[in-house]
Amino acid sequence: MGKRDDLIVQYADDLKNKCGMTPDMDLLTKVTIGCGPAIYNADASTVAGSQPAELETVKKNFLIKKLGLADGPELMEVINKVIEIYGKSERNKYRAVVYYMLTKHFGKDAVYG
Repeated sequence: MGKRDDLIVQYADDLKNKCGMTPDMDLLTKVTIGCGPAIYNADASTVAGSQPAELETVKKNFLIKKLGLADGPELMEVINKVIEIYGKSERNKYRAVVYYMLTKHFGKDAVYG
């Protein structure tokens, strides 16, 4: 298996064991590919859940630009809920896992064709 495949297995493990979800492996793979080379960078591959600027970036670049959602206070509420589910004390909140949970929450699987 390649490095990306190893990461996808790790993300699926986080979804099962830390978030209590059974991942749709096809969608998880597409979300991971959508993150691009960021998944290989230690800093870019994770979401700093306690940094408002980072959460704002997730909202603008992922929810609004990628998923095509309208801006509103509910977007930040859902991001915070996802961070809560993943575990505030969890040091490595992987971007692909957070994006996967947001995609599922908003029912935007179709964005990934």
